[in-house]
Amino acid sequence: MKIPFINMLAFVSAIMTPVLAMAQNNLDDISCTRGGLQNAVDLYVAAQASGDISNMPLPSGMGYWENEQRIDINSGLINKPMQIDHHMSLLDQDSCQTFTEVIVNDAEEPYVLGTRMRVNHDKIAEIEIVWTTTDYWLFDAEAYLNYSSSENWGPIRAAERASRGELVSAANAYLDAFLEGKIDLVPWGFPCVRVEGGAYTGRGSPDDSCEVGVPAGVNIANRRFVVDEVIGSVVVYCTFGAGGPNGGSGSADTHLFRVENGRLRYVHTLTHLLMSDFQGGGAD
Repeated sequence: MKIPFINMLAFVSAIMTPVLAMAQNNLDDISCTRGGLQNAVDLYVAAQASGDISNMPLPSGMGYWENEQRIDINSGLINKPMQIDHHMSLLDQDSCQTFTEVIVNDAEEPYVLGTRMRVNHDKIAEIEIVWTTTDYWLFDAEAYLNYSSSENWGPIRAAERASRGELVSAANAYLDAFLEGKIDLVPWGFPCVRVEGGAYTGRGSPDDSCEVGVPAGVNIANRRFVVDEVIGSVVVYCTFGAGGPNGGSGSADTHLFRVENGRLRYVHTLTHLLMSDFQGGGAD
């Protein structure tokens, strides 16, 4: 018996609709698996690009911070549409967190963002952004884009991956060196290059070092970590300086590290500090 074409279409539609719906549901799932965390990142990147957070699964009690300050998400930078030129992310299954470096090389309004999120079951419970733009510490979005997009932040072979503890230890050793200048305790790699706001320490040489310009006497305080062993990376949310006797808590900062063979390979730094404030001693 021949089935009329119109009935065949209806039959196929009836079969495919739940399948497509299931596929869409799986696509939108948020969880602490790598796939679930990546889904959260994808929703964030889409929201940041469009300036529309309506598709993000945000609970009523979610927390939103910019540059160490708790603010209303509805007045946050996340609502500003941006043409994103490059982004890369860390996925931390152990702590249910993500980190995304976002580069916006817009001639009128350039930005580099470091965005941390924490997932709670199927919701994005926290969003924290450290952002920099024109006139902030060593800012150069075009240079940042050129250097970051040319680096290899891909997966490291399982047998060669550093443990979570080793990644955190490497980051702490680097940041501890700022206070007392004990750079000999840092697992320096060669070559190692640092992108700081947009400034770059590399010269394309096999002996490039990240030791260049590490100051002494600065307490890198209030540290929080997002770790991705798969790509050998850890980012530290912190303050550049612990504040002073007259108040202040230091400048909001992120330090992102890539570790290869137990040694530092890349360091990315964002500091929410106006160049004019630094020159005037306003970092406290």
